[in-house]
Amino acid sequence: MGEWWTPLILRDVFYGVHRFDDILKHLGISKNILTDRLNTLVEQGVLRRVPYTDRPPRSEYRLTQRGSELIAVLIGLMEWGDKWLPNGNDGEYAVALHQPCGHRVHARLVCDECGDVPTGDVRLRPGPGWQDPTFPVA
Repeated sequence: MGEWWTPLILRDVFYGVHRFDDILKHLGISKNILTDRLNTLVEQGVLRRVPYTDRPPRSEYRLTQRGSELIAVLIGLMEWGDKWLPNGNDGEYAVALHQPCGHRVHARLVCDECGDVPTGDVRLRPGPGWQDPTFPVA
């Protein structure tokens, strides 16, 4: 997710843009960068290649379970952008909908015990995998 184009590529795949040439055209990204990002996403298990023709051999890019779970991250980024960086086009760029019922979906913070949590009430602390003893943790 740390590469500039990765969230945009994933957004397109979530929208249903699955073919290399379509992603290329939609994003205006160079072929070599798109190839590199798609290969990385496949190697990391976020996307998988699904052949759709043999001649010439062509594949689509589909989300894996790992990749589909990134939707919460993308929705969170979309909602943050809609709030703090409005696009001036009289509405949101995209709206996340729950497909079975058609209602809106939102990213939110949830406490295991209490339920919803305001962002100001959240603090991070090192977890069991913390590896940097020099980092100043309060």
